[in-house]
Amino acid sequence: MLRTAILAAARTPAVERLLTNASVAQSLVARYVAGDEVDDAVQVSRELIADGLAVTLDRLGEDTSDEAAAAATTAAYCALLDALAAADIAPPAEVSVKLSAVGQRLDPRLATENARKICQSAAAVGTTVTLDMEDHTTTDHTLDTLGALREDYPDTGAVLQAYLRRTETDCRELAHAGSRVRLCKGAYAEPESVGFETALDVDRSYVRCLNVLMAGDGYPMLATHDPRLVAIGEERARWYDRTPDTFEFQMLHGVRPDEQRRLARAGYTVRIYLPYGRDWYPYLMRRLAERPAYLALFARSLVSSR
Repeated sequence: MLRTAILAAARTPAVERLLTNASVAQSLVARYVAGDEVDDAVQVSRELIADGLAVTLDRLGEDTSDEAAAAATTAAYCALLDALAAADIAPPAEVSVKLSAVGQRLDPRLATENARKICQSAAAVGTTVTLDMEDHTTTDHTLDTLGALREDYPDTGAVLQAYLRRTETDCRELAHAGSRVRLCKGAYAEPESVGFETALDVDRSYVRCLNVLMAGDGYPMLATHDPRLVAIGEERARWYDRTPDTFEFQMLHGVRPDEQRRLARAGYTVRIYLPYGRDWYPYLMRRLAERPAYLALFARSLVSSR
């Protein structure tokens, strides 16, 4: 119930105004977000890569409400890719794109064409794009866009969310040669009819999906901080005779950094999901939903500010 309440607050303007004025918000933002500008994103990416990690960059912002904003986000991603190339870190840095940020809710065809422009820019500098998955109402269109983009850019990455009941089937369809698939638990509020309700059921779904991807011919990207699921990922890699170059682990910037480096030292590719930009509120609220203990920091800040 607490997780549901936090996710509801993520779409409540009054709560957003309150929390963005809380002094503790800035320290939490700094933990998870590279900074406001492209230069910040490039600098933190460079530091992570120097530590032996890979990066996928997310320009914060979603649910774009007009074509001009969608075009601006598209141009910003293209500029980011140019900056990564200029810094000589593309690859191992790539980008993650939410289709709602490039016009999905306005016109699905517009979003697909804007995503195509970003893929073209990524290919020009020798790196890749992964399409982030959002709430379940966008899943079909996102997968349709993935298919369309892969006709010209076959290394475009997919994201599947284990808390959706459909995801095991989607994994089977995408576990083919050349298919990059990020598997995460999911961080949106969904009705029981489409999503698993309990943490145990989500974990069980994650393991089933992980097995499908690791048994397949594609390139699984295991996005989890859960120690049990990381251990299962390592064990399944041995079971299916996967070498470290045939899959990777992914984790959020600021979450379990010691574990990120342990896995990298063990020879695995570890890619850090690194957001940047000013529109951090929805992203941070989803992180709080995953780790509700951070709410105590907000509460203490609000009380002390009175």
